[in-house]
Amino acid sequence: MQYLAYLHKFVDGDWLLAIASYNTGEGNVRKAVRRNRARSMPTDFWNLSLSKETTAYVPRLLALVELVRNPDRYNITLPTLVDEPQFVIADVGGQLDLALAAELAGIELDHLYAYNAGNNRWATDPGGPHRLVLPIEVAEDFKTALAAVPVNERIRWQRHKVKSGEAISQIAERYNTTIATIRSANQLRNNTIRADAYLMIPVASKALSDYGQSADERRNRKQNRPRSGNRIEHIVAAGESFWTVSRRYDIDLKQLAAWNGTAPRDTLSIGQKLVVWTDQAVPGNAISSNGTTRKVNYTVRNGDSLYLIASRFRTTISNLVRWNSIDKNKVLRPGQKLTIYVDVTAQSS
Repeated sequence: MQYLAYLHKFVDGDWLLAIASYNTGEGNVRKAVRRNRARSMPTDFWNLSLSKETTAYVPRLLALVELVRNPDRYNITLPTLVDEPQFVIADVGGQLDLALAAELAGIELDHLYAYNAGNNRWATDPGGPHRLVLPIEVAEDFKTALAAVPVNERIRWQRHKVKSGEAISQIAERYNTTIATIRSANQLRNNTIRADAYLMIPVASKALSDYGQSADERRNRKQNRPRSGNRIEHIVAAGESFWTVSRRYDIDLKQLAAWNGTAPRDTLSIGQKLVVWTDQAVPGNAISSNGTTRKVNYTVRNGDSLYLIASRFRTTISNLVRWNSIDKNKVLRPGQKLTIYVDVTAQSS
């Protein structure tokens, strides 16, 4: 609502232009207005040259308003909504594992994500705001149950001993958390850590795959959804972007981003997996644009761990997890098969 109010002011009080801006961005609407103005053409929504999606978006919303406002005219029966509060905002006081929160509230974890769509990981943001939206009928029981859980047990912690040469970014990758979270939890002023020092790392209480509405799991589902054409797994190399990858496979940039649950302007990471669907026959589904990435089938040995394997092949734990759809919290079994995309130049450097 705050964003819509800002857009309404940005376009001088025109709600149709505000709604169009909400869909396509205020910059695109402003450019379209300037083009029409330069040609002495009307600058209202109906006369602007905007994308096909935005041109349809505004009329669809207006149609929806009309249907809700006058359902009888269109022979539509809408459900009756009780005019009383259905949800409450519960203060949780600090970071909280969402699986634990759902258990305390007595609701499904997916439902908790639906009520709190701003949470994209397995726990609430350590920096706050420390609150959850809950159905009103479970709120009191949740507050009572949460009060009985000690603060230090609301997130599971793991004690990590820093190895020589290990960077805080590597540790964050290993535990699927952020550098900022580790620094906050350990009161670090910067990213400098000492070998043999101990860090306390917050970790999920369940397998990450159980947090089905987290950003990572939503992306996995999008990437694994069956589509027409040949499925190619492209491993991002240094210097690549959505634009260069889309040009390589001759596909639409926005479509490529949608297949992978991202935005076209997002920055890609070296080793990141992108799923590409194309009718073309592309040799080698793991070869990067510079031809230096190779697919390796690795058999787990006694004593192996994700950390050791990632270090051996100069990649990251998150890459190993993503490439093999495995739970990083489970122990690897000797003989288990892993797929690794190796940057040849990194191995020889």
